[in-house]
Amino acid sequence: MNKRFNTPAGKVFDFFNHILVAFLGIIMLLPFVYVLAASFATEAEISLRPFFIWPETFSFESYKYIFSTNTFLRSLIVTICVTLVGTIVQLILTVTFAYPLSRKQMPGRNLLLNLVIFAMLFSGGMIPTYLIVKGLGLLDSYWALILPAAINPFNMMIIKNYFQELPVELEESAKMDGCTDIGVFWRIFLPLSKPILATFSLFYAVGIWNDFMSGLLYINDSTKWPIQVLLRQITMSSNAANAMGMLDPNYVPPEQGIKFAVIIVATLPILIFYPFLQKHFTKGMLVGSVKG
Repeated sequence: MNKRFNTPAGKVFDFFNHILVAFLGIIMLLPFVYVLAASFATEAEISLRPFFIWPETFSFESYKYIFSTNTFLRSLIVTICVTLVGTIVQLILTVTFAYPLSRKQMPGRNLLLNLVIFAMLFSGGMIPTYLIVKGLGLLDSYWALILPAAINPFNMMIIKNYFQELPVELEESAKMDGCTDIGVFWRIFLPLSKPILATFSLFYAVGIWNDFMSGLLYINDSTKWPIQVLLRQITMSSNAANAMGMLDPNYVPPEQGIKFAVIIVATLPILIFYPFLQKHFTKGMLVGSVKG
């Protein structure tokens, strides 16, 4: 440990630094705790208590209601399938583009790298992207939620740099044993790239799961809405039940509770899967980000 942190001034700084970080963490965590508590509370308690972190009476009515609707279940399944397929497609395209660019002997490598850097700095914008998606016939297609952002230039450059940092002797030894370029990529480089692949799999999965704008722009058919678009319709609607397609006059649903429950269900999958990739996350963020 650095000696300056063992001094009285360093210990005082360390103490107040921990206090500040803990305070900021609590501030950021409280809204989520409230939404979680409100999703299990009764409608009357939500109306009477402006803020609470523990409901007086637990009620599963909101969750029973949203999972009884075809609209919500269909939207959830759409989002899960698009996230799984999209993550696989985007990761495959990014990795297979990054590996050739990491080989300095590749013809036209500098031109392609300059084009990638240009794409990192300048974007075509919303309207040109929409026109391209429309021209390709992808409107109201699930591929419109995946292909427009299939390769993230920044992520691709990080993975490319990681491949460059791997010892070139591994490639030379494999080729001496008769391995092709594809074999080197599949048998040598990919197994050594698990940390960075896990990291960017998480990035792509979170990005697709939370993507709201693509569904809003490209999907007009409400039966194909991802959960983020449905969540927007529910939270902005004065009648959440109508937004979910439930019009039973004999049943009064928990109006506010539905909104909180949908928010929790839309957030929970990412919170569940993140810890399983945490061991790769820190290493994956650092590897490949030094050399150009």
